[in-house]
Amino acid sequence: MPSRRWLPSRLTKIIGVSALLTVAVLVTGFMLWHRSPTDLGSAGAKVQAELIKHWQAGDVVALVRHAERCDRSSNPCLGPADGITQFGSQASAAVGQGFVSLGMAQTDVFVSPVTRTEQSAHAMFGKAAVTQEWLASCGSTLRNDVVAHKIPHRNSVLVTHSGCIGDFEKQTGFKHAAASEYSSSLFVSIDANGQLKVLGILNDGDWHSLLREKSAEVTNAQ
Repeated sequence: MPSRRWLPSRLTKIIGVSALLTVAVLVTGFMLWHRSPTDLGSAGAKVQAELIKHWQAGDVVALVRHAERCDRSSNPCLGPADGITQFGSQASAAVGQGFVSLGMAQTDVFVSPVTRTEQSAHAMFGKAAVTQEWLASCGSTLRNDVVAHKIPHRNSVLVTHSGCIGDFEKQTGFKHAAASEYSSSLFVSIDANGQLKVLGILNDGDWHSLLREKSAEVTNAQ
């Protein structure tokens, strides 16, 4: 028959193990709850190279949030109050140069028919983009809309809104992702069979990291 000293010792161990398991579950749940797409600015060369490979194949859709809103900033407006700021225009232009450096030969640009998105797209590429109503309404069908509008072997840049990007993230497994920043880009790959993979998100100040990887790939190929 077990001694009286052994029973409390065993009970203590069981309680300790149970407590550790509970903490592990809570920590894992907390991490998953706040899980966001990969930060491409700090993801490392392998992840960045995967994005570049998909881009070169024409398999990528980039959902880009419009630049800084005029009506939510003290910075000077670019034009109408429902548009973007002058600072936002400059940020958009820098992001556009990033896309141009990736290569736009096989890329289509579509935009939500709202002043701030249209201004952002124009600042990015110096011309008006084709408007798409579904990039403003978004909602529960957005993931399917993105797949349906993807042309095989052609990239798409979709200039839209933070709420729309949030809808898309919820529908692709990131239900509690952090809100997208101004001028950030969410990259996904969609193959010819419609199979979608979220590659990650690139904030406007992190393009230098991705382009450095592209430059390194070009050098290695020579």
